[in-house]
Amino acid sequence: MIVETTNYHAQEEKVEAVLAQRRAACAIRRELGLDPGVIHVRLEGDGPVVRWQCAFASREAYDDDMRVRGGSPAFRSAREVMHRLIERFERTLYLVDGEQDGPETQAGRAAAPGRSLP
Repeated sequence: MIVETTNYHAQEEKVEAVLAQRRAACAIRRELGLDPGVIHVRLEGDGPVVRWQCAFASREAYDDDMRVRGGSPAFRSAREVMHRLIERFERTLYLVDGEQDGPETQAGRAAAPGRSLP
């Protein structure tokens, strides 16, 4: 299983707008037939104010999801709006530990058990 985590570091005074925009993007995902994922809002500590996560059964499922997002004018527009509200954006893919059916090991990705990083 692959988990995509997206971090949104909001511009000052734009936290509520970032959260509203992420909610809008999740609604677009639903309209496209995609899993809306889960939004997390920072309660305390440092780090991004808003984080979104979504799990995918395989790398192929993730790549298909990315193609659907990329082909959607509504989703592309939502991305453009979000980028005007944030200071920094981070997307990270994780392989669930202990799973054998994941992406091939590459620099920047976790190695599945029994595999080593290059």
